[in-house]
Amino acid sequence: MRIIEFIERFPTEESCKLDFKIKREQEGVYCKRCHSSKHYWLKAKWQWQCSKCNFRTTLRSGTIMENSNLPFRTWYLAMAFMSFSKKGISAKEMQRQLNHKRYNTIWSLMHRIRNAMGNRDNLYVLEGMIEYDEAYFIKVKPENIKLKRGKGSQRTQNVAVMAESTPLEDIYTGKKSKHCRYFKMKVLESHKSKDVNKSVEENIDELSILFTDKSSSYLDIKNYVEAHIMEKSTKKTTETTLKWVHIIIANAKRTLLGVYHKIKGKYLQLYLDEFTYKLNRGYYKNNLFDRLSFAVSKSYWHNCV
Repeated sequence: MRIIEFIERFPTEESCKLDFKIKREQEGVYCKRCHSSKHYWLKAKWQWQCSKCNFRTTLRSGTIMENSNLPFRTWYLAMAFMSFSKKGISAKEMQRQLNHKRYNTIWSLMHRIRNAMGNRDNLYVLEGMIEYDEAYFIKVKPENIKLKRGKGSQRTQNVAVMAESTPLEDIYTGKKSKHCRYFKMKVLESHKSKDVNKSVEENIDELSILFTDKSSSYLDIKNYVEAHIMEKSTKKTTETTLKWVHIIIANAKRTLLGVYHKIKGKYLQLYLDEFTYKLNRGYYKNNLFDRLSFAVSKSYWHNCV
């Protein structure tokens, strides 16, 4: 979707609210009290009422918009700018585009949208042939702390990078595609094998074949996948066996350094969620905004039952 198409589709606050209502109903509206999925719409109040217990659910309830006083059109414009820009947009630039007075409000709005992106990707796991490696991202220097050098420095954050590199067959030509399918990037709490194993267990299907280098942190990964193949880290390994994870690491660092500045370690996962979300949906092209609005409209109440 182009910006002129967005303006035509969502010219008013009501048009955005109506679209959000439709998206929520397609995703499924669930009652917070009894978790029932059967509701009817109260047009005069813009709310759903549970057919089972009569509990009412507003348009924002249960979504990342809950407790937000910003207009729906502001949310939609923010989603539009974040999905239209391939490399991302800073909160300062977003504030300027939306002509909003408070920077912190826009900064929080963008992080909520990034959180919705991460929640959406967390619903899926990688499967097939998977490349796995770690990367180090620069973060804001902690105050009043003497920095260590090398591995484990407080200036860097360790990130697990996973790429589903199973070759795809073109339905028309029958040839194998050289493109990678899906990616995941997860911040690790430490360099220890227990945190590496946790990232593998949570994000990769147990029937997958995993390719890594011969790091000592990867020795127990074989317990969480069908097969674990380790190769010594060399230039050839980087260009062949672990090709896609190194491409994505380079692209992610270039994007984050080029658009954002002074990223704190506790927020790094949100920026990585945005990067991988848009990367994984590159094939949607002009429909990326609609996919994002579905992610924002989803309620996660029923997943906690």
